[in-house]
Amino acid sequence: MAQQTFPRNGAYDERPGRYAFTNATIVADPQTTIAKGTLLIENGKIVDIGTNIKIPKGTVVTDLSGKFIYPSLIDLDSDYGMPEVKRASGGRRSGQQLESNKKGAYGWNQAVQPEMRAAELFVVDGKKATDFRKYGWGTLLVHPHDGIVRGTGALVTLDDESANKALLRDQASAHFSLDKGSSSQSYPSSVMGSVALLRQTYYDADWFAKGGKNAESNLSLASFNQIKTLPSFFDNSDKLGILRADNIGDEFGIQYIIKSGGDEYQRIGEVKATGASLLVPLNFPAAPDVEDPWDADIISLAELKSWEMAPSNPAALVKAGIPFALTADGLKNKGDFWTNLRKAIEFGLSKEKALEAITLAPARLARADDMLGSLKKGKLANFLITSSDLFDEDNLIHENWIQGKKFIINDLNAADLRGEYKLTVGSNSALRMRVTGKANKPEYQITQDTLKLGPKVTLNGEQVTVTYQPDKKKPGTVRLSGYINGRDIQGQGTLPDGAPVEWSATLDTTRATSSSDTVKAGRPTPKQPTFSDMGKLLYPFVGFGNEEMPKSETILIKNATVWTNEADGVVTNTDVLVQKGKIAKIGKNLSASGAREIDGTGKHLTNGIIDEHSHIALFSVNEGGQTSSAEVRQSDVINSEDINIYRQLAGGVTTSQLLHGSANSIGGQSAVIKLKWGAAPAELWIPEAKYIKFALGENVKQSNWGDAARSRFPQTRMGVEQVFYDHFIRAREYDKAMKAYNNSRNKNNVTPPRRDLELDALAEILNNERFITCHSYVQSEINMLLSVADSLDFKVNTFTHILEGYKVADKMAKHGAGGSTFSDWWAYKMEVKEAIPYNAALMAREGVVVAINSDDAEMARRLNQEAAKTMTFGGMSEQEAWKMVTLNPAKLLHLDNRLGSIKTGKDADLVLWNDHPLSIYARPDYTMIEGTIYFDYKADQEKQERIAKEKARIVQKALSAKSKGAETKKPEGRSSKLLQCDDIIGVHAEEIK
Repeated sequence: MAQQTFPRNGAYDERPGRYAFTNATIVADPQTTIAKGTLLIENGKIVDIGTNIKIPKGTVVTDLSGKFIYPSLIDLDSDYGMPEVKRASGGRRSGQQLESNKKGAYGWNQAVQPEMRAAELFVVDGKKATDFRKYGWGTLLVHPHDGIVRGTGALVTLDDESANKALLRDQASAHFSLDKGSSSQSYPSSVMGSVALLRQTYYDADWFAKGGKNAESNLSLASFNQIKTLPSFFDNSDKLGILRADNIGDEFGIQYIIKSGGDEYQRIGEVKATGASLLVPLNFPAAPDVEDPWDADIISLAELKSWEMAPSNPAALVKAGIPFALTADGLKNKGDFWTNLRKAIEFGLSKEKALEAITLAPARLARADDMLGSLKKGKLANFLITSSDLFDEDNLIHENWIQGKKFIINDLNAADLRGEYKLTVGSNSALRMRVTGKANKPEYQITQDTLKLGPKVTLNGEQVTVTYQPDKKKPGTVRLSGYINGRDIQGQGTLPDGAPVEWSATLDTTRATSSSDTVKAGRPTPKQPTFSDMGKLLYPFVGFGNEEMPKSETILIKNATVWTNEADGVVTNTDVLVQKGKIAKIGKNLSASGAREIDGTGKHLTNGIIDEHSHIALFSVNEGGQTSSAEVRQSDVINSEDINIYRQLAGGVTTSQLLHGSANSIGGQSAVIKLKWGAAPAELWIPEAKYIKFALGENVKQSNWGDAARSRFPQTRMGVEQVFYDHFIRAREYDKAMKAYNNSRNKNNVTPPRRDLELDALAEILNNERFITCHSYVQSEINMLLSVADSLDFKVNTFTHILEGYKVADKMAKHGAGGSTFSDWWAYKMEVKEAIPYNAALMAREGVVVAINSDDAEMARRLNQEAAKTMTFGGMSEQEAWKMVTLNPAKLLHLDNRLGSIKTGKDADLVLWNDHPLSIYARPDYTMIEGTIYFDYKADQEKQERIAKEKARIVQKALSAKSKGAETKKPEGRSSKLLQCDDIIGVHAEEIK
């Protein structure tokens, strides 16, 4: 029916659009199936459904005997009808844009666009609508996939008449992501920057609503407050991103509906704990093409297992009780949706749950189940007419009805000729015709004895035309025309010599009749794969992951040489008892009932190495879009799957401080983690260790960034000093205002100060609640920061790198600053030309607490050897050298009350070495954290054997899949990037993984 408010060019058609569909198998919803049912619709809605329905006069009646009716599909993540998003090109060397270029009284960052409304941008796209409809979709939730705050989505049908008819609901949803999209603005330049920007936007919108609108006009914040009550969808690309998004939602009382990456089965427990509903893609990995042994060698076990296990993801979600809907987003070919959905069903997803995930579940998530998702009175007449079970491989969608309007996909009355036929042409009864393939795309073959004749067949309704060449050696074509009579065919034709002939094709019911030789003869029930069939999950999901999560044990280590780092020093033939994650007893001849005993005879037991300066296990290191990024948090981007965690456990490291890089004067908040291999990010993080990265020198003034980086302040070392003064003076005033407001008794009708996440972090420094680790090289700049700190009454906790620390060690000691340095790095840039290997020893002699750090994923695996170098360069004693990678970094991190030495009551973070820990021959036999063994040398050898066998097994499976025609993809030989202080990683969706 046309729009009533629109003028019509031509005669008016006022028919009510009343249709009845009888004798169908109607699947009204996942739990309700009506045999020989009737569906009655009028004016685009369902009037009645069931059996014994009274059909009014004037109704168009269609007998659907043998056919099925289902609700049409709903997809909640589409850009159908939306303008193309053109991403900004370039990078940090293509120029800097510090402010938004969007005109109008909007917010400061163009990646935040809550004012954007999909309904105002939506246009009907007939070509794309046709593509969606032919695969069964009737309704889409659309929005521009552009930016961090993407505004509101619109619920639309795939009616191609007009946008007015297709639009069901304006402002149906709110959309968020961590992908900055088309924004060319410098900030954010990292995932953690995107998190900070979104968090700040929530706080700004709250301030705006509480009176900030009287201080400034801001259309973006006004719009943001309006969309907060809508169903909120968060675009995401992987399992850890689900946890990241949920943390943001928890902070602001928002339960996001989170789009997943399809890999959440790998962290199903943590995903379940979020309480989030998911929007799950079905873009399963293609089979790896590993025919070439080199390709089989470079592909990782994780990639192989991901291909093998990804189809089990929907079933795993059902088993875990996680609500979800399915989406076709990410598929290049919409037809692959059905292929992959059937594969998911083979891997354990029930048909009922599959139907729910594409109909009723998305309707509920969009709060549109009052009109969509099932077939009930009063709901929209959005439904499919199919040839058989919707999930049957041979099913055809005949018609897709949208708002009571018919769209023909496959002719409802088209004959299905698939089968084996006895073909008689005149006197020749030795022919056979075989029809295979899909019902709507049949494939034909005529044979006579062993001779194969390739016919050309044309169907036009009930009429059939067949032509073939009976003898390939002689020219001449047989031409046959006929009509379908039930399942048989008969008619007349002409032989090559022009003689007329009668012909017939009679179905042979004794032979199988489908492309797989099993459909009509009866299909065997496929074996349902399980996790055990596919191999075991790994925690984390990488080759050296654990098949079972390590558990805390009661452990008694006997007769070891124990490096206590306490007054007792190094004691021999000593036992250490570990209970409930703590060091319970230290002594000789200890015993404990039920304890696991480990023989330490001839071995050395130390506490775990602590790396004060590391960049492992992070998705991004720098947020360099602004002079200060104090608001960003490395804890938001912890990558618990990083293999460097395991490698460093193999080198005796148990704790690392993950620092922001050195892209700006005031960097981001660091994350101190314990290397609990297999645990989720939140379980690694030590939240009470509150640090922040500052930086001096070349990097922060962008001297090595090229001419494109000449906009962001500072550009000189003098400017760096002013950055510190400016930010700390503002932070001091901000802190006073916040405290005054929080302590005031009467807050009614008073606009609160705007909460500023950047100044929050700096105020914590002033209040001695957060501590500075400062990237530093040159003596003059170290003196400068000490002077700034003294004048503004804050402390610099640690100077890291500090390769000219030997020049200012006395001033550092007086200020109370520690030093975290390299043992013997120099000459890698101009700022280190005066570095010397005696630096650590000289600083220590002045009373500075000194640590040796890595700043490098490879070096961290041998920090014990780096500590030993201080004995050569500076004459440090063994015990003092060892403290530089254990007790001293614990002191710098203010964690020496629980880490850094072997003392009763401290955390049982211990390493049992096979040799003297400062020896180049030493390696850990065991590395434990809080009484849990995370690295076991013997178990590591077994893991390597397991990895080889598991790879070989899945490689054979992949080769078999390729031989059977599966889609394949060549391995890319990926390797993880080892992040450094000056690395900049962009913030688009494809870079978040």
